[in-house]
Amino acid sequence: MHHTENRGHMGNARKFDEDAVLRARVALLGSGRLTAREELEAYRVLAEVSPRAYLPKLVQVLVHRSYDLGNAELRPALYAEAVAAARRLDAEAPNRDESLRQALRSYELALFAVGRRAEGRVVCEELARTAPYGRLALVLAEEGRHAEAAELYGRQVTPGDADVSDWTLIEWAAELDAAGRREEALKVFGGLVDDTRHRVAEDRAPLASSVWKLNHYAGMLRAAGHRREEAAARREALALLARLAQGGEPASRGNIRATWVTLFALSGRPAEPAATPESPLPPFGAYPFHGWSPDTREAYFGSVPALEREVVALRESGDLPGLVTAHRRLTVRRALHRETRGFRDEEALCPVFDEGVALARRLPASPGTLAQALTDRSMFLAAVERYAEAHADFVEVVALLDGGTPPPIVTRT
Repeated sequence: MHHTENRGHMGNARKFDEDAVLRARVALLGSGRLTAREELEAYRVLAEVSPRAYLPKLVQVLVHRSYDLGNAELRPALYAEAVAAARRLDAEAPNRDESLRQALRSYELALFAVGRRAEGRVVCEELARTAPYGRLALVLAEEGRHAEAAELYGRQVTPGDADVSDWTLIEWAAELDAAGRREEALKVFGGLVDDTRHRVAEDRAPLASSVWKLNHYAGMLRAAGHRREEAAARREALALLARLAQGGEPASRGNIRATWVTLFALSGRPAEPAATPESPLPPFGAYPFHGWSPDTREAYFGSVPALEREVVALRESGDLPGLVTAHRRLTVRRALHRETRGFRDEEALCPVFDEGVALARRLPASPGTLAQALTDRSMFLAAVERYAEAHADFVEVVALLDGGTPPPIVTRT
């Protein structure tokens, strides 16, 4: 009797499995549109009975549709399931390695999004062993581990290689600079300036991109005490702005404002507190949606209301130096926020840069502060293709920093 009952129980279990498999197949073959959850459950069932055929599809659904399957707190578990499923794929399965990398990338970002940085960093380290190292370098930068990030770039990047982008060189130079290795940073960024100069000469790059890089290079040279080279870089940028003011861009611009806003944000790094593993900051030098972790991006832009209140308090207290600093920090955030979200209406940002200049003019005997505010506005005006005004601002910058009589101040309306 006992034997018969056991066989009956096993038969029921097998029938239940067959029913689940049948329902899953019917659901996937049906003409109706499945929800993400229904599709996922179907592939979960079928991956157990036919892993060779359905595990790859289960990984794909988990990676690409987990965003629709609940709030951010639930996503790490789903992406962890994707990683586990990808590891189960046969070694000879097509695209196995890429499927695993996609699952790991999604898992890592989901962990950072909910503040689980230590776990996210472990995933980054695994990815760095088999995929581009960039995310790990940026995560280290976020935590203030600039020397380690710079070393990672140095081991992996060869300047001049066809697959090394401008972005990578900007990031590497930024980390070398933050690690105190200024001369090495100048060499890397100077190489980028040279390469851009050649591309501009051949009409393969916009003049404006060279202006922004030369301006940033001049700032780096100034910080390193190379005043003659600094002045030369600044005057070269001024000459390019004069060309733009006279005839516009000779080459197609394309979408190049990301370069302006990334370098603008990088110039604001000295005014920010030092990053630590416990209090991470964005990896300045990287474009926000090309490498910033979700938690640092959210915290950085989430600080805008507090900075706005600080600006109001400083204005009321009459602390002009503090106001100038806080206003610039706020300006960087506003520019990044608008650029990275596609809000490119110059009318919203022009008054912010104008106010920065107006505040700096009120500071007595502070030509460096005024030059910074004018530079900020000049580079922004070049980004929005108001080249004559950009040139006029930069003429005054050169006069302030390199000697000579500045041009008359024009009141903007």
